[in-house]
Amino acid sequence: MFAHKTIVITGASSGIGKAAAIQLAKKGATVILIARREALLKEVVDDIKALGGTAHWYVGDLSKVEEIDKLTDKILSEHLVIDVLVNNAGRSIRRPMEDSLERYHDFQRCMDINYFAPVRLIRNLLPALLQSKDGHIINSTTWGTLLPAAGFGPYNASKVALDTMANTLRMEMEGQGISVTQIHFPLVHTAMSGATKSFRKLPGMTPNQAAGWITKAVKKKPRAIMDTKTRIASGLYFCFPSVVEKASRLLPFSI
Repeated sequence: MFAHKTIVITGASSGIGKAAAIQLAKKGATVILIARREALLKEVVDDIKALGGTAHWYVGDLSKVEEIDKLTDKILSEHLVIDVLVNNAGRSIRRPMEDSLERYHDFQRCMDINYFAPVRLIRNLLPALLQSKDGHIINSTTWGTLLPAAGFGPYNASKVALDTMANTLRMEMEGQGISVTQIHFPLVHTAMSGATKSFRKLPGMTPNQAAGWITKAVKKKPRAIMDTKTRIASGLYFCFPSVVEKASRLLPFSI
């Protein structure tokens, strides 16, 4: 199942990406890791190799198109076939619109990392994924694309864009050997979410638990993965939007 797969993972130097890289490598996959922080990325590769796994690493800033192109050119020169692309790297900003009037760059930064970077990676790697005959694109997204959440306008907007693009791509690639999975994570306790102090005391997933969802996605190739609460709540939101929006204002992470 995993032994003959070559898997590209972005944001692999820490958090969910690091945990997923280790889990998948332990199952026999060859992992290709991308992140900005070279020292941390090399540590992940060393950990994987110490466990007997196979890992390659590439340093780059995914907010810059020219760096993505250089990265993917180098990856494709060394790995002719890519079986799985995991778009995990992301940026989260929690700030109400009223406080963002002088911070238009909040929206630009989220779109650069959460939407344009995955799209560029998919564009560049799609021929190699098609060459696999069993290609798979996995995108880390959020429950916030399915439900209302005050204060996350830039972040959720970028992830909604990714969801919509992924749904279109899934339909276009049907019959061509490409699967597309959206993982709607709830709160995951990482350095990114930990920047909001109020989140630290809320129940959430560990990076290892979240990585388990990625491993499950690689194995089963579902259209989407989410927890039961998100699935039920999104159904209620479709039927009773006003009620759910009022209830969401009472949640501890709402602004």
